[in-house]
Amino acid sequence: MNPPNDSDTGQRSQNPLSDVAKSSQMTTQNLFRTFIVVVLGSFFVYQLDINYLWLSAILTAAAIVLGIMVLVRAVKLKESRLVLFGTISGLVVTAVQVLLLLTSALFFTQVRDYQECVRHALTQQASSQCRTQLDKSMPVQLR
Repeated sequence: MNPPNDSDTGQRSQNPLSDVAKSSQMTTQNLFRTFIVVVLGSFFVYQLDINYLWLSAILTAAAIVLGIMVLVRAVKLKESRLVLFGTISGLVVTAVQVLLLLTSALFFTQVRDYQECVRHALTQQASSQCRTQLDKSMPVQLR
């Protein structure tokens, strides 16, 4: 193993952060971690069942608020690019989640019936019939 190089321009050669800067950085990192957990939680709750659509909507709203807070802090306080990139990526995922939630809310009964049908389908043919039933229950413009 090689000894550390003094000419390294990484973290070791930078001036140590003040207590206020460290505290601010830790707050931003904690907000970022919370944001990521809420985004993932929203997505996984959405995958569970259509009856939990309300919980997924609450988590998505919380993710939007946290994402904006982290984005503002990351830009204002010049936090690491990883936090900035992760926050922007998380907000994009959250925007897609909003579209999924709106679509599911519009077609709540059709999606609920489809999930119930698939839950009881034991064969590939039964699953295919569930998809056919879903297609027939959708409005003509969306087929």
